[in-house]
Amino acid sequence: MRTTWTFSSAAQLLFGRNSVRQTGDLARSIPARKVFVVTDHTLIGAGVWDPVHASLAEAGISVAMFEGGQAEPSLKLADECAAAAGKFGPDAVLGLGGGSNMDVAKMTAILLAHGGRAGDYVGDSKVPGPTLPVICIPTTSGTGSEVSHAAAFTDTDNQVKTGLLSWYLRPRLAIVDPMLTVSCPPKVTADSGIDALTHAVEAFTAVDNADFPLPPGEKSAYQGKNPLGDVNAERAIKLCGQHLHSAVKKGNDLEAREGMSLAATLAGLAFSNVGVALVHALEYPVGGAVPVSHGAGNGLLLPFVMRFNLPKRRREFAQIAGLLGEDVGGLSESAAAERAITAVERLKRDIGIPERLRDIGIKSEQLKTLAEKTHAIKRITRVNPRTASVEELEGILREAW
Repeated sequence: MRTTWTFSSAAQLLFGRNSVRQTGDLARSIPARKVFVVTDHTLIGAGVWDPVHASLAEAGISVAMFEGGQAEPSLKLADECAAAAGKFGPDAVLGLGGGSNMDVAKMTAILLAHGGRAGDYVGDSKVPGPTLPVICIPTTSGTGSEVSHAAAFTDTDNQVKTGLLSWYLRPRLAIVDPMLTVSCPPKVTADSGIDALTHAVEAFTAVDNADFPLPPGEKSAYQGKNPLGDVNAERAIKLCGQHLHSAVKKGNDLEAREGMSLAATLAGLAFSNVGVALVHALEYPVGGAVPVSHGAGNGLLLPFVMRFNLPKRRREFAQIAGLLGEDVGGLSESAAAERAITAVERLKRDIGIPERLRDIGIKSEQLKTLAEKTHAIKRITRVNPRTASVEELEGILREAW
């Protein structure tokens, strides 16, 4: 089978303990002299901002800050941030935090370069050209936003999570310092870690690149399953199996923190080139309907979507079982594939991810509407290896309810 694929990442990636101390020197090489920082009060209070600030100051870089970052940010928040940045006139935007802060930084860089409002760019490949340079420094191990071309927001007007994809959203510089994740509380560690696992599983089991169903004349920043995506996804899944439980239960375990930082980055590389699929498509309307973190919503739905996709991806699920540490020696492919689902269910339970949609406040009468909203998110649903009708989507949701 012939495939034609590409692979992209942040222009520069620095990984390692205390690597954040090089922020100033690397920012100057962009070159940046005025940096607008998107972060939040929690990280400032925890001292996470201090080494970043010290490095920027030592390099002689002027800084202005937006400290209003929020979990599951709205499009309106991104507009507010961009308005504040415009008054400063930066030559680069730095996102410090989880995916929420990094995604607001990306949107701010778009709006400073192209104007308009955040909602103008929602969708696939709607950013018309290069943005201001973006520097991403993650403080959680989950979204992979530091290397991805994606950003996610809440559309409060329509009560749905939404997002945008663009090759122009790749950060100019990503600095992944596992030491910044040590202060991350257990719940955030769990939610972000299961998000990383979801990214990797969806990338590894996506529709094949050769079969990617892109209509003529339509563009997509996703392209389906390919060999380099597989390499990154496999390693990310294995690292999650080795380290996620320990990172949640023993936050000072530096080996676990480093393992999960690498897992999140590798999963980000995988999904941002291959695509995310039905888990994310279902989570967007769920997350818009009730207050649940993106990671927890994904983790809740993951085993149910795996069950739906099982007929199309038995071989891959059998491999995932082994990567997660399951003993699959002597098992048939089907039996090993089942082990992948039970392993995810067990991990989800052990780290405190909600079990059922009813546990997060979803009502039974909402399921049909949620399925209809999911079905409309074609940029993501087409990445799934198995096509799903509205009725089948509602069926998945009912299984998860």
